[in-house]
Amino acid sequence: MRFETYKTEGFYDELFFENGEPRPCAEPLIETINELPDGELQRRQKTAEASFMDTGITFAVYGNKDGSEKIIPFDVIPRIVDAKTWENLEKGLKQRTHALNCFLNDIYGEQKILRDKVVPDTLVNTCTAFRKECMGLVPPRKIWAHITGTDLVRDKDGTFYVLEDNMRCPSGVSYVLQNRRILKQTFPKVFSKCAIRPVDEYPAKLRAMLEYLASNTDNPKAVVLTPGVYNSAYFEHSFLSQQMGIELVSGSDLIVIDKKVYEKTTQGLVQVHVIYRRIDDEFLDPLTFRKDSLLGVPGLFEAYKAGNVALANAPGCGAADDKAIYTYVPDIIKYYLGEENIIPNVPTFVCEDPVKRNHVLSNLDKMVVKAVSESGGYGMLVGPHATEKEREEFKEKIKANPRNYIAQPMISLSRVPSITENGFEGRHVDLRPYIVQGEDIYVIPGGLTRVALKKGSVVVNSSQGGGGKDTWVIAPDKGAPEQGQGLQYMQHQQQQQQQERRK
Repeated sequence: MRFETYKTEGFYDELFFENGEPRPCAEPLIETINELPDGELQRRQKTAEASFMDTGITFAVYGNKDGSEKIIPFDVIPRIVDAKTWENLEKGLKQRTHALNCFLNDIYGEQKILRDKVVPDTLVNTCTAFRKECMGLVPPRKIWAHITGTDLVRDKDGTFYVLEDNMRCPSGVSYVLQNRRILKQTFPKVFSKCAIRPVDEYPAKLRAMLEYLASNTDNPKAVVLTPGVYNSAYFEHSFLSQQMGIELVSGSDLIVIDKKVYEKTTQGLVQVHVIYRRIDDEFLDPLTFRKDSLLGVPGLFEAYKAGNVALANAPGCGAADDKAIYTYVPDIIKYYLGEENIIPNVPTFVCEDPVKRNHVLSNLDKMVVKAVSESGGYGMLVGPHATEKEREEFKEKIKANPRNYIAQPMISLSRVPSITENGFEGRHVDLRPYIVQGEDIYVIPGGLTRVALKKGSVVVNSSQGGGGKDTWVIAPDKGAPEQGQGLQYMQHQQQQQQQERRK
C-alpha cells in the first residue's frame, strides 16, 4: 500500500496537507510505509490485531448477540500531534480541569457561582449526577475529579474544540498504553527516528495521585474497586491495578467497621485508605444510594464523609460533566480563574431554553443532538445522517423533556489515513487525553484517538463500531524522545526558527 493516491477530500487531515504533502512531523512515518514491500503493512496490521487478542485486550458490548467480548478495532496508522499544538492543548486541559474542580468545591459548598447567576441553579439542581448527599462535604485535598477524560475534536480549519468532559470514571487509558506497546513493535524504525513523547509513566502518576490523597498515614493502602468481570471495562480495571502494583477488589472483598474500610484477606482485616473506584455513584453504597446494589460496600459513604477513606473520583463529580452545564465552562473558567478559556467549546444549544429549543427543532437536519446524561454514543441523533422519521421522533423526545437534551452544529471532524480494502482512506477521529489531578495536574502526552472506522461515519465510540489509534506527540527540541530524535523534524524546527528571526 502506498499514499500516492490518498486524498484529504476537503477535511483537515492529521498527517497530510491539503495538497497531499506530508506534514513535517509525519514525514518519517510516511516514508517508512511507502518503502514497505507489497502486503507488508497489511501483515503488520493483522499481527497487531492478533497481539490484542493474545494479550486479552477486549471489551464487552452490552446486548451484543455475537459474544460478550471482542477486541477493540485498531488501526496501525497513528495520529501525530506536533509539539507546539500539544503545548497549547496541555495548557488548556490543565486550565479546564482546575476550573471544574473549583466549580465542584463551590456547588457542594457555598454555591457562590449559583448565587451570582453565572450558572443557572436550575441546571445544577436538576442534574441527575448532582448528589445532594455530598452537600457540605470536603473531599481529601479538596479534589473531586482526580481522573478526567476530556474529548477533543478538530474542525476543518484545524481548530481544536472541547466536545465534552468525562469525570465519572472515564475509561480507555489502558488502550492508550497498549496501543503504544503494539505500535513500537509495528514501526520500530520510525520510533528510532522520531522524538515521540512516552506515555508509560501514566500508571506511576496514577498511583502517586492515589497515595497523595491519603494524608493521614505514611503507608497508604490503595485498591481498585471493580463491579466485576462482566463490566465492559473489566480488562482496564485489572490492567491498571497490575500496572500500579495495587490490588483489584470487588465490593464483597471490603467491609466497613467503625467508619473505616477494611479488605478481607487470608491474614485478617487490612485497612484500606484509598479506593480508585470504577463503580458508578449510585451503586457505591446501598445504605446511601441504591438500596438494591450488590456491587458496592455498605457504609462506604459514611467512612468517606468521616475522612477515613479517599475515593477517586469523588461521588458527585459527574455534575461537572453534565452536557448542559458544559455550555457554561468558559464562564466557569472566567469566574474562578479570571482567564479566557484556552480551548473553546463547540457552540452548544441547551434545549431547556425555549428560544434555543425552537432553533434546534427547526434545524435538526444540521444538528447533532445528545442526551445530557448518556455516554458511549447512546441517546444521540446525528441529524444530517438521520432519516426524516428519526428526526421527527427526536423532536418529540426533546419537547417531552427539553432539560435532557443539548444540540451542537455538525463539526467536520478531522481525519487520519486508515487501512481499508480499497487502500488508504481517511476516517474521522476525536481525541481523549487523560488528566490526573493530585499534587499537580498531569496530562498524558496524547491520549486515545478514537476513529470512526465505518466510511462516512462520525461516531467514534467502540460500542458503536469505532476503533482506536495510537497518538504520537512530538517532543520539543529539549524534550526527551521515546527513542532518538527525528532528523527531519529537527530540520523543520530550525527552518521555522530562521523564519521567525527574519520577521
